[in-house]
Amino acid sequence: MAKRGTLLIVDDNRNILSAVKLLADSYFAKVVTLSSPTTLLSTIAAEQPNVLLLDMNFNAGINSGNEGIYWLKEANAKFPQLKVVLFTAYADIDLAVKAMKHGAFDFVVKPWNNDKLIETLMNALNSSKDKGKKNANPERKEVPMFWGTSAEMAHIRTVVERVAVTDANVLITGENGTGKELLAREIHRLSPRCGKEMISLDMGAIPDQLFESELFGHKKGAFTDAYSDRDGKMVAANGSTLFMDEIGNLPLHLQAKMLVALQNRMVTPVGGNSPKSIDVRLVAATNRDLFSMAERGEFRQDLLFRINTIHINLPPLRKRAVDIVPLAEIFLKFFCERYKKQPIGLSQEAAAKLIAHTFEGNIRELQNIIEKAVIMCDGDEITTEHLQLYTPQVQARSTASTLEEMERTAIADAIESCGGNLTMVAQRLGITRQTLYNKIKRYGL
Repeated sequence: MAKRGTLLIVDDNRNILSAVKLLADSYFAKVVTLSSPTTLLSTIAAEQPNVLLLDMNFNAGINSGNEGIYWLKEANAKFPQLKVVLFTAYADIDLAVKAMKHGAFDFVVKPWNNDKLIETLMNALNSSKDKGKKNANPERKEVPMFWGTSAEMAHIRTVVERVAVTDANVLITGENGTGKELLAREIHRLSPRCGKEMISLDMGAIPDQLFESELFGHKKGAFTDAYSDRDGKMVAANGSTLFMDEIGNLPLHLQAKMLVALQNRMVTPVGGNSPKSIDVRLVAATNRDLFSMAERGEFRQDLLFRINTIHINLPPLRKRAVDIVPLAEIFLKFFCERYKKQPIGLSQEAAAKLIAHTFEGNIRELQNIIEKAVIMCDGDEITTEHLQLYTPQVQARSTASTLEEMERTAIADAIESCGGNLTMVAQRLGITRQTLYNKIKRYGL
């Protein structure tokens, strides 16, 4: 078989790089390896690979798997013809499914099967070569906003409908998985700015050294790998809405610059001297208590006032149990269409099991459960056997009397239930891996 195409492999484990390169050399005309994604974009520009095999976690990375999603988005934005295959550990399969929604061609689980790996890479190569075929990664439909019937959500809907038509900045708070980004998209959809795409920025998925560039842009030569001028997200969102998720992760030294940009409606790119005017409506979201952070000096109070013109707190799903089954049915229809399956119903027993579940992961957990059930179901009805519900183990511990004790207990429980796998612990707690390390050190766990 004639070798063809170029493969770029990015993984921080040099043994994996060597093993995959040895395997792929028999199929690809050229195989390039990188042990860090730092120079990924410049390497893609120089080597022009057809397929990128990208690890989802790196030693110097940030948030369990979010490094991979961050670099996936960057590669897709700058090189839309490139086919990206994710390399992921078994524990991160849920994250890999999320990556597929962000444009990944496919994913391969470690430890890998050689035949499966080559088959996936060659499928990606064939897709990149075949210009006549429909794009393998068409833009996916979004799950529609579901307000439900609870009194609290009815009140929030009223607030949103009043606020959306203004330019007021909005702060959305709530637990992980409550639908903060979905609500932000609804605010944008109802606003006069809806003619332009909402620009999203996940502050929890950006390496520290790239925060400023992502927000404000940079000039050519401003830092290593800055090979051309680039507008930041604030310029990209000019005339539209900028959604900043996990805004509590914004470093203090950039909070001041963010405040000035919002006040003056001007941004200056890294390495530049000429500011650019912006007209941006900011919607920010976080699962952290910014008010307590401001009292501790971890978040600027003046910036909090600026982003908090309107504050909306989304309730957890367990406090709106009446909406669980209707939401599940929406997700059933959505995923049946996505996976090209005939309509699937929900059995009474399965519905009862869902209602009884605590849903610590909220709507995102329900969505994930239904997606897996649709994939696994071969019939026309979801039964209890198709529902993979996570139930946290309850340990006999002394009652926590302070927030710190509660946090320590929660982290200790998560470490125990995840068997010490800190990547899974960080995912389950909804915090960055670095934050988890800091808290483990702080609490002596």
